Amino acid sequence: MQNLIRTVVLLLAASLITGCSYFGVYKRDIPQGNLITQDMVSQLHPGMSREQVAYIMGTPLMEAPFSSDQWDYVFYLDEAYGGAVEKRLTLTFDNDQLVDIAKSGDIDSDIELNQDSGPGPAVEGAGESASMPHVGPSGI
Repeated sequence: MQNLIRTVVLLLAASLITGCSYFGVYKRDIPQGNLITQDMVSQLHPGMSREQVAYIMGTPLMEAPFSSDQWDYVFYLDEAYGGAVEKRLTLTFDNDQLVDIAKSGDIDSDIELNQDSGPGPAVEGAGESASMPHVGPSGI
């Protein structure tokens, strides 16, 4: 019996010392910036107003510091078990009309962001059923 207790204590101590590295380290994909999809870019064309562009693309991550005639949309994804994906879309305006669209990175490939995978807390709103009733501030 004492051998069994010693073995269990030794195994527990060894697992605490190693930090449970036997199971591996959990990693997540880290997306940053504005998500840029091929569908969004295909809707852009010269002559569009700033409001139309903002409706399609959302607000830009960056505006040129000395002139508001350039909007930059930047997306960066650090994949947990892979490389990194970088996309950049620079839109230039003249008299509030879109005049130039400059692309860099692999704009043509869409990226699927999986928010509900792996351990950890669930992302708010992820996996909610459409049949669930909405509860307002009054609790009804």
